[in-house]
Amino acid sequence: MQLLNLKSTIRFMSARKLSMAFSALLILASIGSFMVKGLNFGLDFTGGTAVEVGFSQPADLAKVRSVLAENGFADASVQLFGSSQEVLVRLAPRGDDVKAEVLGNQLIAALKQADESVIMRRIEFVGPSVGEDLKEQGGLAMLTALICILIYVAFRFEWRFAVGAVAALFHDVVLTMGLFSILGLEFDLTILAAILAVIGYSLNDTIVVSDRIRENFRKVRIDDTLEIINISLTQTLNRTLVTSITTILVLVALFVWGGQTIHGFATALLFGVFIGTYSSVYVASSVAVAMGVSKEDLIPVEVEKEGADLDAMP
Repeated sequence: MQLLNLKSTIRFMSARKLSMAFSALLILASIGSFMVKGLNFGLDFTGGTAVEVGFSQPADLAKVRSVLAENGFADASVQLFGSSQEVLVRLAPRGDDVKAEVLGNQLIAALKQADESVIMRRIEFVGPSVGEDLKEQGGLAMLTALICILIYVAFRFEWRFAVGAVAALFHDVVLTMGLFSILGLEFDLTILAAILAVIGYSLNDTIVVSDRIRENFRKVRIDDTLEIINISLTQTLNRTLVTSITTILVLVALFVWGGQTIHGFATALLFGVFIGTYSSVYVASSVAVAMGVSKEDLIPVEVEKEGADLDAMP
């Protein structure tokens, strides 16, 4: 049973110039934010100490920050973690001579001055060199994924579709990272994993659309490239909507009830699903059209010869 009963083809490609201008504007805004604000890298990339503490009553974050500032921890980042009684304190690196356990004990001692019920749940330390390695490896992971996708789509379909697919994925990655830069949200390994998941989601949608375009290029007796792409996008619209809506429902549940640990992960995926659906419809197809993809590029030579032979028959 189809979600929509479409009686006519939706003219997606009529808005391709407007959509490309809109995407270019968003990319420029994201790059501008990278240059001005940068990314708010978490301890996974910058290094430092994370201390999770528990309170017997709901914590007063303003009071916790004040107590820490009075005891030499003015740079501490304080936030609720999972519940109103759990607090996560993040501290920047303080030199190789200061061990995480010592720093954690000092922090707990400072908090106990205001509340004796404070207990330490856990403490984690990431060295700056480890953070730099993770940042470099994360960037290489995304670059390797894009290169492999370019090769696969070029081999599976046509090189113009490969360029369009990679352009769409680049668009999704830049905009998702731009969202975190503009809003100042923490960017850690969990967010990097979410971006890689967005690449996979967007690529799957792009492959489905590209496969339908190739099939219609061979079946539909129309020489208008834009019309064939519009027909293909219309035919895959039901599948796109069902996939996107069901994915969004799960991500909304994770965002609302998943807790602070995966809040950023759910945020990145929610935005990524929206922008990935948009890019698979407009960016990938529009780039392929701009590069001159045509019916002849996707019809095998054998099929062309058979068609010519049939046309030549009396």
